[in-house]
Amino acid sequence: MKVPITREGYEALKKEHENMLSVKRPQILKAIEEAREHGDLSENAEYDAAREEFQFLQQRVAEIEEQLRNSEIVDVKKSDGETVEFGCTVTLVNLDTDEESLYRVVGPYESDIKKSTISITSPLGRALMGKCVGDEVNFNAPGGKRTYEIVKVG
Repeated sequence: MKVPITREGYEALKKEHENMLSVKRPQILKAIEEAREHGDLSENAEYDAAREEFQFLQQRVAEIEEQLRNSEIVDVKKSDGETVEFGCTVTLVNLDTDEESLYRVVGPYESDIKKSTISITSPLGRALMGKCVGDEVNFNAPGGKRTYEIVKVG
């Protein structure tokens, strides 16, 4: 099954993949080679750290390659300003706290709450899809049930 992703999200994954292969991997391999030159590898912390970093990098490269293979780019349409759709931004008001939040609804490979992007597969993302400005949205979050009102879609 293909996983939806915005064109920007797909390009960001490709850029990260290229950077890992052309910049980070050579740096780590050089660090491994330099650590080897220090002699006994059994007690060489620099060598162990570089090898561990290389293994982490290889895992991330494989993960990104899988994500790129499984992605389906969804071209984001200009929002009608009323309905929550993939790729749009949505402004919500928490009806319990009156706190306002702005999110962009994206695919799971590019969601990052620190960047105010939420996945369409998350509880909030699923609850928002297809809703309109003025609608109340209820969903269960890890901290309990939440109720929001959609105040703007862009």
